[in-house]
Amino acid sequence: MKAHEIFEYDSKYIIHTYKRTPVIFVKGKKCFLWDIHGKQYLDFVSGLAVNNIGHCNFKVTSAIRNQSYKLMHVSNLYYTVPSVKLAKELCRISFAQKCFFCNSGAEANEATIKLTRKYAKTKFGENKHTIITFSSSFHGRTMGTLTATAQEKFHKGYEPLLPGFKYANFNDIESAKNLIDENTAGIMVEPIQGEGGVNIATQEFIQGLRELCDKNNLLLIFDEVQTGIGRTGAMFAYEHYKITPDIMTLAKAIGGGLPLGVMLTKDTIAEVFDYGSHASTFGANPVVCAAAIAVLNIIQKEKLIKNAKEMGEYFLSKLQNLKAKYNKIVDVRGLGLMIAVELNSSGEKIVEECMKEGLIINLIGEKIIRFLPPLIVTKKEIDKAINILNKVGASLLAQ
Repeated sequence: MKAHEIFEYDSKYIIHTYKRTPVIFVKGKKCFLWDIHGKQYLDFVSGLAVNNIGHCNFKVTSAIRNQSYKLMHVSNLYYTVPSVKLAKELCRISFAQKCFFCNSGAEANEATIKLTRKYAKTKFGENKHTIITFSSSFHGRTMGTLTATAQEKFHKGYEPLLPGFKYANFNDIESAKNLIDENTAGIMVEPIQGEGGVNIATQEFIQGLRELCDKNNLLLIFDEVQTGIGRTGAMFAYEHYKITPDIMTLAKAIGGGLPLGVMLTKDTIAEVFDYGSHASTFGANPVVCAAAIAVLNIIQKEKLIKNAKEMGEYFLSKLQNLKAKYNKIVDVRGLGLMIAVELNSSGEKIVEECMKEGLIINLIGEKIIRFLPPLIVTKKEIDKAINILNKVGASLLAQ
């Protein structure tokens, strides 16, 4: 199929919920993508934090191939080996004792909303149902997770929203405290807000939320859909804060490029979900679970968490140098390889010009450029990205 046909048929047959850049990717390897014309790009978006181990890792593709020869799908009414192996490994490396598998971060957060309400109602009374979330959060696009997302721009056109949510100010413990009442069941937070602008929760804020939840018999929920699986320089971002949540959600990077969401929790919480409480037809798909097992093995054996920490610090230092050089950059922030550059005006042209130069970066809103390189990234590749940003910045960042 020719490029012009792809653009034509996409326009004709696909609902346009994405504002797409006019490039057609056909191949990926490690930190690079190639388009239909053979042009190479350095990928510092990683499928929005999905391709943490890079594109088309041989060990992952081998796991997918080998499992697909054996068993591709069976109902969750029966047992499979990959799902049990993956659940065991996730519990081993985290605080959790139980897992629920689904297909996406939104589904994992939906499961969490249901579990939180059922737990609170079962343990503390029928009036317990409200969940507190935070300004600039993003938890998904289903009706439940859309309502949990405390950004009005995502709500427009979908009212009435699901009742039972209250919105506090991010990094403001008093704001959360003031919303707690006899109906509150839990508090849901991203330790680093991805879609909100790479906003990093402070140590005091997260520890304060843990204390509030302990004091008021509330569940503390960490949405680690974007921060989990090594992205921040720890396997899970909660490790940076020296506390553990009661529930954690994962997706994006866990499947190595295949769709997988996970809700993790403790035995005493999971027990309120009994037969028929919740389900997901394709959750715990054997092929996807085999890929996820390979992903976790690679991250641990190849010390990619250590690399994410070291390369994140290196990249941040290089971006700080750009900030000192260019007036348009007002802030540089991040943790591990989840990094943002905030501008004083629109960054759309910068993203477009970087794409032309072979660097893929992501714009959040109008003024925040997000960088999510694979955890396998090297100094050489970071230097290449910085050189492109400098080349583009000579005309666009100094304004």
